[in-house]
Amino acid sequence: MHIPFCKQACTYCNFHFTTSLHYKNELVAAIVKETELQKDFLQGEEIATIYFGGGTPSLLNSEDLKLLIDKIKSVFSVAENGEVTLEANPDDITEKKLFAWKDIGINRLSIGIQSFLEEDLVWMNRAHSRELAVRSLQLAVKEFQNISIDLIYGSPFLSDEQWKKNVDLAVSFGIPHLSCYALTVEEKTPLHKQIALKKTNDIDSDKQAHQFLLLMQWLRDYGYEHYEVSNFAKPGFRSRHNSSYWQGKKYLGLGPSAHSYDGLVRKWNVANNKKYIAAIEKGVMDNETEVLTETQMLNEYIMIALRTIEGLDLEKIKTVWSNEKVREIEKSLPHFKKHGLITIQENKVQLTDEGMLRADGIASDLFFPLSP
Repeated sequence: MHIPFCKQACTYCNFHFTTSLHYKNELVAAIVKETELQKDFLQGEEIATIYFGGGTPSLLNSEDLKLLIDKIKSVFSVAENGEVTLEANPDDITEKKLFAWKDIGINRLSIGIQSFLEEDLVWMNRAHSRELAVRSLQLAVKEFQNISIDLIYGSPFLSDEQWKKNVDLAVSFGIPHLSCYALTVEEKTPLHKQIALKKTNDIDSDKQAHQFLLLMQWLRDYGYEHYEVSNFAKPGFRSRHNSSYWQGKKYLGLGPSAHSYDGLVRKWNVANNKKYIAAIEKGVMDNETEVLTETQMLNEYIMIALRTIEGLDLEKIKTVWSNEKVREIEKSLPHFKKHGLITIQENKVQLTDEGMLRADGIASDLFFPLSP
């Protein structure tokens, strides 16, 4: 469920969101109604995970969250041990809210820390301070075992020493899951504009690569499993929800700009709150649809599989697509292996640390051309 509300706009963010809560009640009601409209999309399959993303879904009160969870459970069959994740910002976390979230069935928190450095948080225009970041984790670990936090590296002013302090502090709280992202410059964001106007330094890709390599080694030493390019988990604490994307499973997205996939068709809702609400109130969906070709599905499998610790399964490609496709892929593999970017074991192609730096480029080199 995409909840498109934020207190303020982070400099780097290009997600669909609004800083106005004016249509909050109408939007929650629309998501409830969309749940009914989409009840047949997953064709009766059991729901394994529920994920409140955003935006900042922790801006919703617990009554709204409960309403949405209850609606999902009334329309779909939800696994008893289902993972229910709430994305939350540090400034929204209080002892009272943590109790309420647990009470309504939230069993996993994804907390948007981004940095423990005050200057970084100000530069990113985050709504919280270092003090709030630390305090939120102190509170959260008392009530939740399954917690993930987001951290950003590669910003213009983040030194290797500061990056190490960020990682060490996160680990010191016993956080079992870390999602770590290189700062990216997206068009139409405040950061893009600041760089264009020379008001801030541009991103140094070599520095980002170095900090990523450091991160992989640090977290390996701390006992984390690097199970996807940007994600690290202690044993038993992988994100079940995000893993389903990387495994190519079906998913249903509710809310403005939310994406859905049934194994063949991908569709996405209009990225406009007023248009989304207006359509749902009329009982129709304002979305776009794409029917994937066999080649598109293969290319997507190549892209997501390479990003994971399990790697690209050549035997699966042979079974699902063809032996000819495998032979085409195998032509490119010696080059990547020679340069230390991949390993090949038991018909599985896995990225090395250096390969992780070039995951998207390697995947694109293996893609098959799409028919015009």
